[in-house]
Amino acid sequence: MTVRGGHSVRGCVSWCVTPGRSFEAMSNNMAKIAEARKTVEQLKLEVNIDRMKVSQAAAELLAFCETHAKDDPLVTPVPAAENPFRDKRLFCVLL
Repeated sequence: MTVRGGHSVRGCVSWCVTPGRSFEAMSNNMAKIAEARKTVEQLKLEVNIDRMKVSQAAAELLAFCETHAKDDPLVTPVPAAENPFRDKRLFCVLL
């Protein structure tokens, strides 16, 4: 089988490589192309993500925190009688 200028397929390497360019440069370009394709695919996925303004997100987060503050043991301490982590009191009786 002959292609491009009468060269055989086996001789493809000799004319596929541009004179003055090494295989390293070609592999570097192929790596850059592969990376660019991955970036394009990622951007295609991200284009459909619904965005919201930071001010709106902050307002919703603040409202959520205020609504659930009463259930948060770090904001409203647990009564000592119900706290399983409180220090146990040891009673020592001297005779």
